[in-house]
Order: sequence, then C-alpha cells, then structure tokens
Amino acid sequence: MGVIGGMQSRPSGLSAMASLSATATYACLPCGSIQVKSDPRDLLRFRRPSASLSRSSAQNLSTLRHGVRRTDIILQNRFTRQYQIKYVQSTKCAVNSALDNQVESGEESDEEVCELVNGVELVLGGGDDSFNAYLLKAVKNNNGAAVLLLSDVFGFEDSGTRDFAYRLSCNGYNVLVPDLFRGEPWHKERLQSEFEEWRRKHLPERVASDIETSSKWLVDEFAAAGISDKLGIVGFCFGGGRLVETLARDAQSHFGAAVCFYGTRIDPSLAAHLKIPVLFILGENDPLCPIELFHKMESQIKGSQVCVYAGRGHGFAHHPESPEDDEDAEHAFTAVRNWLHKHLLQNINVSD
Repeated sequence: MGVIGGMQSRPSGLSAMASLSATATYACLPCGSIQVKSDPRDLLRFRRPSASLSRSSAQNLSTLRHGVRRTDIILQNRFTRQYQIKYVQSTKCAVNSALDNQVESGEESDEEVCELVNGVELVLGGGDDSFNAYLLKAVKNNNGAAVLLLSDVFGFEDSGTRDFAYRLSCNGYNVLVPDLFRGEPWHKERLQSEFEEWRRKHLPERVASDIETSSKWLVDEFAAAGISDKLGIVGFCFGGGRLVETLARDAQSHFGAAVCFYGTRIDPSLAAHLKIPVLFILGENDPLCPIELFHKMESQIKGSQVCVYAGRGHGFAHHPESPEDDEDAEHAFTAVRNWLHKHLLQNINVSD
C-alpha cells in the first residue's frame, strides 16, 4: 500500500407537464445549466438559482416502460470555468497505476459531452407499494449502460446526490435514483437523538424490495437492449451499505461494476458473496468507516480496490465543504467514471 498525491491505494488479489408562473435557472451542475419544466410546487431542490426558465415538450423524451413520468427536466449545455470537468489536469493516482493512467490520459471534456440530458421522475412498483425514482438519460452521447444510484440518508432529492447523478449522465450513462425513504428522508435540522427512531421506520426488507424493483426496471429498460447487459451500481453512505447487501443477493448477476462511497452499517461477512469488483472510496478522517474493515473486504472480493483520501472526512465526494474536498471530489469522480467504463464498456462497441 502506498500514498500518492494524498490518497492511499492498495491493489487486491455503481405526470403530466404543468405550466409555469415563475422562472428560474439552475447553474449548479458541473456540466451545464438546467431548464426545469414542471409545476413550481414540484421543483426539485438544487443549489443556487441564477437565471431563467422555459417550457419544453415531454415528447423530447423517449417512451419509458413500466414507469409513470412525472417531471420533465432538460440539461442544456453551458460549461462554466468553475465547474468544467478536469480530466487532463487530474494528478493523483486513481486506485492503481492502470486506472491512474486512464485518469491522467483521459481526453479533456468538450462542450458536446453534456449537450443534452433528459431527466424524468417516475413512479415504480404498483398500487400502495409504489415509490418515486428519478431517471437521467444521456441523449447525444448515450453509451447504453445504466447505473443504479443509492442515496445517503438525505434522500433522492438531495442536491449533492442529484449533481453526481447528472455528472454520470453527462458522461453517457442512464442513471436511476430511487426514493429509498418514500418521501421521508432524514433532515439535517432534526435532532440527532431522533435518528434511530427515524431509521427504524424504514424497514430493511422494504428498502431491499425497492432496490430490487429498481434493478429489474433498469434491466428491462436498458440492459435488455443488448448494448451493455450489466448494470452499474453506486452508493453513498447509507446507500453504500445497501449496495453491498444488494450485490450479495444478486443471484441473477444483474450488476457488472460497483462503487461504494464511505458505506455505513456494512456486514463485512457479505464480502464473500460478492462476485463483481467494487471500488471503495473513503476519507482518512471518516469516523463512520473503519479503513481496515474495507481492506478486509477488499481482500475477499476479486478485482476490488480501496481508495483512502488523506485528510478527507465523511461525505467529501458528494458534499464537499472545502477547496481540498472539492479537489479530491473531482478526482474521485474521474476515478468512478473510469471504473465504470472499464467494467461496463471497455469491450463494448457502441454504434453512433
């Protein structure tokens, strides 16, 4: 194990449209500004509004099977210097020397990478057992692969989770973010003493069932198309722990690549049941994620890697709180992009 550029890595042996009475543009995303077309009451929480908004037609989206469309969002290309994805400038080792070569030699992203991304809110499942999910589809550069993104306790509407999903979609992926808490995520304003009571309301069996429903929907919608017959899976914090459980139950081998960001409440004994490589991304100063636990799991999962970012804490990659967090979050995203490409797309020829 070595420390390169501040990061440790050790090799081992992922409704109908309504008119608007107000306008707002969200330029928070690293790859462009967004136009939102929906009732103002349904606007999803992003970071900082800064400009204008107009309607679009739901016909811009292809027909989706098995889901009910609720919101139509289009990402329009408008790169900013502040958020432009810096593939070439990345200087740190990403997971191992082979992947690091991909990070440093990756082409500089151009304006066409994020030319158009379609977003739609869906209702999955049926009847009283239905739940919401958010889907982002790359349009111009769609690579045909799908990724299931499992949120932290702040839920599928959290701005950090949405931003990360947009960035994945900007890089060609179709990303589904299910509402694991069925409209009742944890809020930072609540007392910490209430957390365990809140957590007990969200039964593990129900969460697992919703993840399974989401996985099957992605298989039907994308994997069945034959471009990439495996799904990617990415999880943050709570979602990272559920990622490990999901892979341990993956009897039908739906998944081909996984990225676990500082996963919590993980049973390390499940590692023996995982059949695909997992990229574990951690912060050195994260009290919730014992580094040695993840190295132990790494040794049991063929092809897996543990990346420890020196000086970083919990949530640094999708909730950065300092310039140093921003820099390492940027690098971690590039490592994720390359990991998914390697394990989902490397041997797939996608036609134009």
